[in-house]
Order: sequence, then C-alpha cells, then structure tokens
Amino acid sequence: MVDSAKKHAAIIGRLDRKQRLLWSLPKGHIEPGETPEEAAVREVAEETGIVGRVVRPIGTIDYWFVADNRRVHKTVHHFLLYAVGGELSDEDVEVTEVAWVPLGELEAVLAYADERRLARHAIALLGNAAGDAGPLASPESSGVSAREQPRRGTGTELG
Repeated sequence: MVDSAKKHAAIIGRLDRKQRLLWSLPKGHIEPGETPEEAAVREVAEETGIVGRVVRPIGTIDYWFVADNRRVHKTVHHFLLYAVGGELSDEDVEVTEVAWVPLGELEAVLAYADERRLARHAIALLGNAAGDAGPLASPESSGVSAREQPRRGTGTELG
C-alpha cells in the first residue's frame, strides 16, 4: 500500500512472543468467494484503515508456522495497492501499530527478509510506472489521512 505521492508505504506492527514490535506488510486470509485481489483490499483496510486500489501483483510468499501445536502452511499473495481513501487506524485487534513509512526506509524497518525482497520489487515497479496513478498528490489531497507520522517501532527485529 503506497500513498498517492508514491513516497510512503502503510505497514503494520505486531508484538511477537517476546513482546518485540515487528513491522510487516498487511496480509490476511481469503474469505470464501473472494479473489486474492479482493482479499488484499479488504485485509489492508481492516489492518491499516486505508482503502486501496490494486495496481498489480508483486509476488507470493510461502511459509510455515506453528499454531495450537500443529504446523500450518500459508501462501500469501502480495499486491501493489495505491491508497484512495481512509485514515490510519490500529483498531484491528491483531495489529499493535500502523504507520506510513518513507519508501527509502521500508527495507530497514520490515522484519522479514521475504517482505523486504517484495518491497524492493514494488519500489522498482513504482520507479518504472511514473504516471500510472494519475496526478501525484499528498495523502491529504487524495482523501487519505496522514495523521500518523512515519516512525519505526522500538525493538524492531530485523530478520
């Protein structure tokens, strides 16, 4: 999710088991009857408060984790989204913090190597797609609130 000026990305922070704040890209599950693109728009809005428009896919990440003493495989389809409205909000119970982070700092802030790779790819696409979003504007002029200042969480673990 990038702002309309293509200068900031909306990311989420969650506390891990050791109470460290780990920043990551918004993501979630696909509801029955949803396309991956529809799920991406819904999950980003739920986790960040920002309404987005899918521009294009940027990659897929497969990983395993343990929940309730069983191994779970997850495949996450990531998309480049342009913000079209909303306001940053950390009301989702799964999210500790949300922030607009300058694209130049995104790689240093994201906790997971696979997500840093996708961020590099998305930033490269943005550099090659100037003009795709129409006139460039600030978050405020596009209806997107920038009330939350970009910041890094203390204790961010970089994978």
